[in-house]
Amino acid sequence: MNQRVTRALLVEDEEDAREILAFYLDTVFDEVEVASNGQKGFDKFLKNKEKNKFFDVIVTDIQMPQKDGLTMLEEIAQIREEQKFIIVSAYKDEEYLFRSINLNVISYFVKPLVVENIMQILKKVKKSILETAQIVPITVDDKPVKINSIYTYDKSKKLLYDGKEIVNLSKKETLLVDAMIVKKGEINTNETLKKAVWDDTNTSDATLRTVIKRVKDKIAKNDFIVSKKGLGYIVE
Repeated sequence: MNQRVTRALLVEDEEDAREILAFYLDTVFDEVEVASNGQKGFDKFLKNKEKNKFFDVIVTDIQMPQKDGLTMLEEIAQIREEQKFIIVSAYKDEEYLFRSINLNVISYFVKPLVVENIMQILKKVKKSILETAQIVPITVDDKPVKINSIYTYDKSKKLLYDGKEIVNLSKKETLLVDAMIVKKGEINTNETLKKAVWDDTNTSDATLRTVIKRVKDKIAKNDFIVSKKGLGYIVE
């Protein structure tokens, strides 16, 4: 099982504070992205969302040009209610604190920044994220999945059968079939399949289509992979 990758977004307009926070975020989280104001931070959130990627925590200053931190958080929270935030600020303005009450703010960094406090809080946040993300193992049903009148799939053994004969699939082809059978009846986007087969959504569409075609050639007796133009693929 792949280790859970933790991701953070830092939004800070002050260069010194941005460098300090980015350094310590990098020591705790696996992936860190940085933005210099609220608008750029919001744009990064949207860009990641388009790839079906999200940040475990967003760390942001309050007073920033183009878009202040709390406005950015409010807009993000409207899109992703469960998003976690850490606020960085030297300000004690009650208006800002009041506005943050209904947001999922899990901690605060007060300027001037104290390194010990930063590390202590970030480690606690990461620990909480990993504990929350623990997935209860799913019990695999040993009963083969009947795909259609010809093909069945054994999820526990990850084998595709043509009647009683095993269909000879390569490793990548097996990963593709397994991912689609797990979500039988649901549309699998190109990105979902790339992640399942290569663990990399940057794999080209052409490469994905090549693997799909190889599988479809092997199940030509009763092809069960249906293309949904502009959406992805489905095993109906």
